Amino acid sequence: AALDDADALDRLAARVDVVTFEFENVPASSLERLSARVRVVPSRRALDTGADRLAEKTMFRDLGIETAPFASVEDQASLERAVALIGVPGILKTRRLGYDGKGQKRLRALSDVEGSFAALGGVPAIYEGFVAFDREVSMIGARGQDGRVVLYGPIENEHKDGILHVSRCPARSVSSTADAVARGAVAAILEKLDYVGVLAVELFVVGDRVIANEIAPRVHNSGHYSIEGAETSQFENHVRAITGQPLGSAANVGCCAMINWVGRLPDVDRVLAIEGAHVHLYGKDERSGRKLGHVTIRASNGAEREEKIRAVLALDRWLA
Repeated sequence: AALDDADALDRLAARVDVVTFEFENVPASSLERLSARVRVVPSRRALDTGADRLAEKTMFRDLGIETAPFASVEDQASLERAVALIGVPGILKTRRLGYDGKGQKRLRALSDVEGSFAALGGVPAIYEGFVAFDREVSMIGARGQDGRVVLYGPIENEHKDGILHVSRCPARSVSSTADAVARGAVAAILEKLDYVGVLAVELFVVGDRVIANEIAPRVHNSGHYSIEGAETSQFENHVRAITGQPLGSAANVGCCAMINWVGRLPDVDRVLAIEGAHVHLYGKDERSGRKLGHVTIRASNGAEREEKIRAVLALDRWLA
């Protein structure tokens, strides 16, 4: 049924003990209707924050977590003021409904500014200064009803055409200082939102600095490695959290990676022939830009992990 189908929502509430969600674009009115009848976790507050880039950045700033410089954009004139304040290059993003590189426009020079607000749909937006980062990482936290937190990561992420391509956990070349800052940031966000369930925080690492980009109030693509690569997967810990069970360890099982398959699938049998590879297919038809599945890899050390990543990528027709 449609996400705003009132009768279907009522039937759902009557059948279950708890309701959760797996992406941000759920109508707030639907959560309100469900919340009057059944427990809904994470909360609407977490959903509203994760669905609005300006609310995210404001929360980071209020918690003392470093961000890229940013400004709210309501029209072309306010965009021009933001660019004058922050400079170029920068990224203009819709406040809502953007993911996998959608709802964004990079402004590389002042000549790119004219008409950009209308080109992005003329909807409320945010302008952010560009961050020249060393690594793009994510930290995934699970918080139980008792307030206990377990953390996955840091997870190093590489993107292709705005879509997550390869994730590595543990990340390469992230200092102990940056690791500690990232962990503290995620714990602070979980506490601020009184969060129950799994939440991901996307971050930029610049030396020992950690710059928060955005949150995802749900299980996250970069955490898919945890199905085989952690003692307790992000999916199991999400269910444990929302049902009031004790959380499981997020410790790695070996040195792990995940590779997304986008648009087309490789020869799966040849991927499975690689020791330590585990294939997950989503049952979707091949289409440009669509995530069709992923492979997780376990290795005993970083060098072995890189060798296995190269072996998988050599079979990946998407990259050919």
